Amino acid sequence: MSELYPLKFEPILKEKIWGGSALVSHYYKKADPALKYGESWEISAVADNLSVASNGFLAGNNIQELIEVYMGDVTGDAVYEKFGLEFPLLIKLIEARDDLSIQVHPGNELARERHNAYGKTEMWYILESEKDSRIFTGFKEPADKDTYLNAVKSGDIAKLMNTENPEPGDVFFTPAGRLHAIGAGIILAEIQQTSDITYRIFDWNRKDSDGKSRELHTELALDAIDFKASGMNKIKVNTTFNKTENLVNCEFFTTNIISFNELISKDYNLIDSFIIYICIEGKFLIRWEGNSEPVIKGETVLLPAMIKEVVLEPAPGAKVLEIFINEDINKYKSKN
Repeated sequence: MSELYPLKFEPILKEKIWGGSALVSHYYKKADPALKYGESWEISAVADNLSVASNGFLAGNNIQELIEVYMGDVTGDAVYEKFGLEFPLLIKLIEARDDLSIQVHPGNELARERHNAYGKTEMWYILESEKDSRIFTGFKEPADKDTYLNAVKSGDIAKLMNTENPEPGDVFFTPAGRLHAIGAGIILAEIQQTSDITYRIFDWNRKDSDGKSRELHTELALDAIDFKASGMNKIKVNTTFNKTENLVNCEFFTTNIISFNELISKDYNLIDSFIIYICIEGKFLIRWEGNSEPVIKGETVLLPAMIKEVVLEPAPGAKVLEIFINEDINKYKSKN
C-alpha cells in the first residue's frame, strides 16, 4: 500500500490592483472578501512562495520538503532526475477585474542567463468571461523591433496586438516570447513552468494606491520577444462526457480535461510523473487502494507519482483539468 496520498495545499492568495472577489466567493478560497485578490497560487515551488500541504499526516510540510523526503515517489523518477527538489509547474487561478499589463516572459536560455531560473511557457483555460472581455495574444501580424519600439513609446502597443473574445472552455497557449495580457472580466486557470519572471511592457498608464506607476521592463523585454508570434491563438475544445480530451501537449506539460458523470478509472502506469487535478466544476472523490479524498470546485490536488491507479467518482458530476509531464502523449493510457 502507498504511504503517500492525494495532496492538497494551502492556497497562496495574491492581492492585485486588478483583482476582485470571485476567488473567495466562487472558488471558495478562505480570505477576506473585501480585499482584491488577483491570483491564487494553488501549487508553487517559487522561492518564498512554497506551497504547504494542508491534508493528511503530511500537513504543514512544504512541497520542497516533501520532495526531499519522497523524491521520485512524489514527482516521478524522470521528473526528479531532471528537476531535483524544485517542483516544475506553477498552478494558479486568476481573476482579472481590470486589464492586466501587456507583458512577455523569457525562454529557458535567456532566463537562465539573466536570472538563473527557468523560462515561462504557460496556458490558460477560461473559466468565466464577460460578454466584451478580451485576451491580448501575440501581434496581429509579424512585427519588427522599430515598429514595436515606436508603439511602446507612443503608448499604442495594444493596437499592434491580436485580440480575441474568450468564452468559458476556450484555451490559449502562450509559449515564452509571445506578448500577451488577460483582459478585464475574465477568470481562468493558468498552468505554467515554475517561474515568476515577467517583463511588463505597458500597464495602461495605471497608478497604484500610492499614485505611482508600476515598473516597466522595456529593455529587458526586447530580447525576449518573438516578433513572429502573431495571429489567432484560441483553441476551441468540444468536450465529450466521460472521456479524456487533450487540450495542450508540450515539452513542459500536458493538460487534459475530463467532464464526467460516471466513474472514471485512471491507469498511470506508463506515466513517470505526478498528476495534478484542478476541479473547475462540481465535486468528486479520488478513490485509491481502499481510500478516498473529496475534491470540490476550486480545489487543486497533487496525485503523487507512486499512485498509479485511481478511480474518479463524480458527486454527481464534475469537470476536471488533468496535468502531468510527459513528452510522449502516445504513452498515456486511460480506461474510459
